Amino acid sequence: MGAVDLKAMLAAGGDDHERWARTINPQFVRVLRTIGFDRTWLRAEGAYLFDADGNRYLDMLGGFGMYNVGRNNPRVREALVEALELETPGSVQLGVTALPGLLADALLERTPPRLERVLFTSSGTEAVEAAIKLGRAATNRTRVVSAESAFHGLTLGSLSANGNDVFTARFQPLLPGFDRVPFGDLEALERALRSEDVALFLVEPIQGKGCTLPPPGYLEGAQEICRRYGTLFAVDEVQTGFGRTGRLFAFEHWGLEPDLVPIAKSLSGGYVPVGALLMSRAVHEAVYDSMEHAVSHGSTFAPNELAMAAGLATLHELDEQALVEHTALLGETLMEKTRPLVDEFEVVRDVRGLGLMWAVEFGEPQSGRMSWRMIERMQPGLFAQLVVAPLFSEHRILSQVAAHKLAVIKVLPPLVVTGADLDYFVDALRATIRRAQRMPSSLTRFALTAAGIR
Repeated sequence: MGAVDLKAMLAAGGDDHERWARTINPQFVRVLRTIGFDRTWLRAEGAYLFDADGNRYLDMLGGFGMYNVGRNNPRVREALVEALELETPGSVQLGVTALPGLLADALLERTPPRLERVLFTSSGTEAVEAAIKLGRAATNRTRVVSAESAFHGLTLGSLSANGNDVFTARFQPLLPGFDRVPFGDLEALERALRSEDVALFLVEPIQGKGCTLPPPGYLEGAQEICRRYGTLFAVDEVQTGFGRTGRLFAFEHWGLEPDLVPIAKSLSGGYVPVGALLMSRAVHEAVYDSMEHAVSHGSTFAPNELAMAAGLATLHELDEQALVEHTALLGETLMEKTRPLVDEFEVVRDVRGLGLMWAVEFGEPQSGRMSWRMIERMQPGLFAQLVVAPLFSEHRILSQVAAHKLAVIKVLPPLVVTGADLDYFVDALRATIRRAQRMPSSLTRFALTAAGIR
């Protein structure tokens, strides 16, 4: 009996969306069809997606930041093929193998001295869950503080630290002992920690929801306050890590030395689910403090051989292609080219970002207030859809509205994008905003349909 013939199965065709709706999630397929994103995708390469008609799309979404080294990176793929051909032993469970230790070494070589141990996971939310669980055990404290508007993940523990009602409201009650403070407010953070019963403060260095950067001195101050009250400082780098902001890890911009750092997403180049929790020796040894506690936390598939091989290849690719440095330069260029949009268009309130984590925020214009208020009254943030949809349908650029009811468009392109790609994006963005600002009836009708209002 031969192996499964994937090529033949794909060639046999059928309606991908119908099958997905029937077996996985019909509501998601309804969303795609409503906003016109229901393309049949055939292949991807680097910063581009190709549909069944042969059209090329510039990917400014990057799998929510998963494809930092580019889609279908050939060198990461070669490492995966080699790992399969080596027939390594895999997860022995009562034993150790080489690849997890090699990847752990490679990660710790790239972090501050305070971080000395690695716990592998299968996803970002699982890495956050590990930070919460181990942080509580290490400190013998139960409370967790996070920031308003934070994300952190969608499993129950991570969701309890999530600061977005759109994700949390339907799943109450969440876990007890979780509190949130305003992002950027050091006084509020100190008030929350003063009781000395908070195990960890969990914070994104740049909030993913709206690409919100911290005020000057905030993260450095938060770290100092955590040290003062014996609270672990946990910096969530799931989306900002591996070159996204122009440094390997975003916390490097502020010279931070966290106690806990959840990582994931692009560590495997987008090929294999993988994550990890980087932590200090003190935290690790407070939890894994005896042979009896040697397996206090783990995950069956977490340190699997393919994930480890992909992680090693991704770090090598970031180094060999100088993608972190490339991202820093392109990020500066992107800001230079888009910052003028604030003065050019009344409807553009702010342009912000770091590296290739970038966003544009819209606000009520001085003129044309009636039409703006009309669509925003129907659903806050709806104007952003007037920009995202034409970017996709007319300019073949994939982007996203940053969050529900938020008039922000965020981009997280693969770090292999070129200067020419960004020029094309900026030109298309400018043309699309110019048209959307006039709010023609056709666009307004589309936006209302996309929001499910008509």
